[in-house]
Amino acid sequence: MKDNRFVKGRLKSVVYAAKGAYKLVTTEHSIMVQFAVGILVTMAGFFFKISHTEWLIQTLAIGLVLGIEGVNTAIEKIADFIHPQYHERIGFIKDIAAGAVFFAALTALTIGAIIYYPKVYLLFQLN
Repeated sequence: MKDNRFVKGRLKSVVYAAKGAYKLVTTEHSIMVQFAVGILVTMAGFFFKISHTEWLIQTLAIGLVLGIEGVNTAIEKIADFIHPQYHERIGFIKDIAAGAVFFAALTALTIGAIIYYPKVYLLFQLN
């Protein structure tokens, strides 16, 4: 039954979203890897004392990858539910969704390189 009260309805939505995020992180291997990378990059941010702007961009990049991967996973699950056997068009749809993850990951990798390459380079120059 739908709850028409605004605040209570929004709180329920947040609970469902948190449950979904938990399911993603605990059941999907690609999300597990990307979540772990996000934690490592966050730790690197503290180690290298990245700027406020770098934190904002890095956080957006992590969220972009995890969000797009979540959408990709949902598309794959729906496609497998609708058509469990291999089908060329379903495969095409799944490939496109995976391609979106690829673009997000390349973007995040580029951002990481721009933020961390100079810092790592400087660190090795000092040693």
